[in-house]
Amino acid sequence: MSFPHFAALFRPSQFFGIRGGVHPETRKHLSSESPIEDMPIPTLIRVPLQQHIGAEAEPLVRRDDLVVKGQLIGRARGPVSANIHAPTSGRVIAVGHFAAPHPSGLPIPTITIRTDGQDSWGPRLGRLRPENATPEEIAAKVAEAGIVGMGGATFPSAVKLNLRAKYDLHTLVINGAECEPYLTCDDRLMRERAEEIADGVGIMARALGVTQIVVAIESNKAEAISAMQRFDRALDIPLRVQVVPTQYPMGSEKHLVKILTGRETPARALTADLGVVVHNAATAHAVHLAVRYGEPLLSRVVTVSGRAVRRPANVRVLIGTPVSEVVAHCGGYAEEPDRLLLGGPMMGQPIQNLRVPVVKGTSGILALTRAETPGVDTMPCIRCGRCAQACPVGLTPFELNARIQSEDLEGAGRIGLLDCITCGCCSFTCPSNLPLVQTIHYAKGKLAEAEGRRHQQEETKRLAAARKAREEAAAEAKRQMMAKRKAEMEARKQREAAAPPPPPLAQAMAQPGGAAQ
Repeated sequence: MSFPHFAALFRPSQFFGIRGGVHPETRKHLSSESPIEDMPIPTLIRVPLQQHIGAEAEPLVRRDDLVVKGQLIGRARGPVSANIHAPTSGRVIAVGHFAAPHPSGLPIPTITIRTDGQDSWGPRLGRLRPENATPEEIAAKVAEAGIVGMGGATFPSAVKLNLRAKYDLHTLVINGAECEPYLTCDDRLMRERAEEIADGVGIMARALGVTQIVVAIESNKAEAISAMQRFDRALDIPLRVQVVPTQYPMGSEKHLVKILTGRETPARALTADLGVVVHNAATAHAVHLAVRYGEPLLSRVVTVSGRAVRRPANVRVLIGTPVSEVVAHCGGYAEEPDRLLLGGPMMGQPIQNLRVPVVKGTSGILALTRAETPGVDTMPCIRCGRCAQACPVGLTPFELNARIQSEDLEGAGRIGLLDCITCGCCSFTCPSNLPLVQTIHYAKGKLAEAEGRRHQQEETKRLAAARKAREEAAAEAKRQMMAKRKAEMEARKQREAAAPPPPPLAQAMAQPGGAAQ
């Protein structure tokens, strides 16, 4: 499938529309004017080995090991995985399981470090001069640094940088939309670290082999737009800052590409099929630190907000810092929160345990009051169609909900269950307060479980068939060998029967010279 080149579609002063979407109250003013501050080193750090899409990392340390800042403590396992590094120096006090920063709260493999307060660096990663480095070297350095998508998707960034080998890429889009309400960490990062972000963007563009860069920022971030525009001519590859409408879910990469190009990414396909790769602004900053200074991904900026927080702020936090200590750093609670979320209010994960750690994909910690949360009383669906109007993917969430409630997961799959991006627009607009997103999450999990069982059964059948085929092949080979032996024996018998009989002894003695012989 071929598509028109992005340059032919993109117009600097033009953007295209997207279907659906909503306009929730942004509430970014709570933290948008708070400069990034560094949080002190906590006394205890818990580093999960699963902070990314893909296989969990393999632990490389044991209890009582001393570690230094930047030390590799978890090795990526498989092509889609990510390295894990010690965020600071200290002693490993446990390598076991601890509650995940997830609604389930189930324990996951975790390395717990008691920090020594020294923040002592070990050997840093080897630095690169990206101007002279090959794309393969840049991607390898990003993989070595354990960088993942920091907008929340947590897909290993090096895998995306290697897409050049499979797709005809021409454009890198930097996602600076940050469309979720409350969150301002990317906004502040673009304001305060624009030059470093621009450098990271240039490094990624070189690795991808693209010919142009677009930095997309929502229109409600005037200072970030101005800061990034100062570096639109600082790179060898053309960079353009594109202002996009303030609309949710503008930060969805497929919808961002749609609004920039007018092209829709096919279902179950990647934006790379259109020649476009999307990376987050914070990811670009992490790439800059890794390539230029040899720093693995050890910390990230987190927005702490909500009216239940005494002092909303944007805080640079070490990976593995307990949520409770981050909240305490921001003054604790002004009142008891009705809901605590990791991430934004639309797609964030509710948590109950404040001891869970900040991970690479944690963009926000929100403590919301009852007045900030939607009602919990649900009513039957009135089939008003608002959810369908708001759905940016063009699905009918009320129909999905009906099929899921009747346990018709196969039917839900046929009408687009797996195409849902779980953005929360349907739940936001539902007048009946139906938990549509949670229902769809549940259905996706059940469908994945059923698919996993089906795959396991098929694999078991395949292995059994392969074993039966091997046994039959061995038996057939044995039969053929026995038949061959039998045929050889029969042939020998026939040769012996057809051979003339040996001369009698008397005749042999009568032959000349017979006695002497």
